[in-house]
Amino acid sequence: MPAINVENLTKRYGDTVALEDASFTIPEGEFVVLLGPSGAGKSTLLRILNGLTEPTEGGVYMGDRKLSGRRSDIGMVFQMHYLVESMSAYKNALTGALSREDLVRSLLTWYDTPDKVNALEALDTVGLLDEAQQRAGSMSGGQKQRVGIARALVQQPDLMLADEPVASLDPKAAEEVMGYMRDAAKERTLTTIASLHQVGLAREFGERYIGLRDGRVVFDGGKDDLTMDVVDEIYYEDDEEASAATQEAIQ
Repeated sequence: MPAINVENLTKRYGDTVALEDASFTIPEGEFVVLLGPSGAGKSTLLRILNGLTEPTEGGVYMGDRKLSGRRSDIGMVFQMHYLVESMSAYKNALTGALSREDLVRSLLTWYDTPDKVNALEALDTVGLLDEAQQRAGSMSGGQKQRVGIARALVQQPDLMLADEPVASLDPKAAEEVMGYMRDAAKERTLTTIASLHQVGLAREFGERYIGLRDGRVVFDGGKDDLTMDVVDEIYYEDDEEASAATQEAIQ
């Protein structure tokens, strides 16, 4: 897949600037973590990448092609997993194929054999093959989120996005979910962009970090570059008390 180029993205809602002149390039297969406080622009950026929101200025390019509107080749993992809890993990994962089907087949939920195989393989990737027939409503929060990852994988996307995918999970479940997501991305050389609040978790699983504050990109670098001074700049600027609390939380 060609590199993803984000060029001078700006998004305004009336007088409010949610994203301002954001630019960066992500090569194929890179696992990128978005960092930043609430309201920094992370969700707005992901919504533009996913085609849910059109930018006010700038654009997103895959190679030389400008992306616009909803796309079946972009998978999304949500903070709230949005599973059909009365259906099995397998059937929930299988719904990821609907984005690639025509309208009639989607309405009738007809699936080809390759789609069924893909669903089972995706569940295997996230460690849930043995639970394929378990009803989603009886699963733990971490298991549900792993089904959400499997569903995104069944789309066979070129890009996977995740918006605070572990925000509601306990630390152990959060580590498991992020581990499976990273392994799935590596196995498929799948470009992945995930927003996280937990800096420690981000450092454990990310390869590259893009820090947003007040809608602007204030940091773009690797793990060795993500120092405490950089974390302070992303989250707290001159708030010394909050900065000290963050350092203690990360250590």
